[in-house]
Amino acid sequence: MEFVRYKHARFSARLPASFRYSLSHYWMVEEEGAPGVWRVGFTKFATRMLGELVEAQFEVKAGDAVSSGQQIGYVEGFKAASDLFSVMDGAFVTGNPILEIDACIVKSSPYVDGWLYSVRGEPEGMSVDVHGYVDHLAALIEKMQEEGY
Repeated sequence: MEFVRYKHARFSARLPASFRYSLSHYWMVEEEGAPGVWRVGFTKFATRMLGELVEAQFEVKAGDAVSSGQQIGYVEGFKAASDLFSVMDGAFVTGNPILEIDACIVKSSPYVDGWLYSVRGEPEGMSVDVHGYVDHLAALIEKMQEEGY
């Protein structure tokens, strides 16, 4: 896997170059050997904001139609709780079964084993490539610094 390195202030990340990214800090990658099925997870920036996850719950089941922006569940971390949203248009396939055993995998392996859910469909129309996401992160972190975060 090829990565793009990003560093700004005290935040650094290695972002998979071939993934799609939402501006709401999710990544999307088409599963090998399963055309049209995409895995979705949190970016490293999102995991830093949430802290270690302790639980993930989905309010949709396999086969349910999902659309971009739809709330599909929630996650709870040590730092915060957050709703989970779909960044795909299509049919929900499954949540990551590893999360039931070790939700912390989302932070320790965000781009490989720590995916959240999968959907058969297409990424949201506003998704960007890795360079678009890097630009978005740079602007966001700059704004956070200006506001004293």
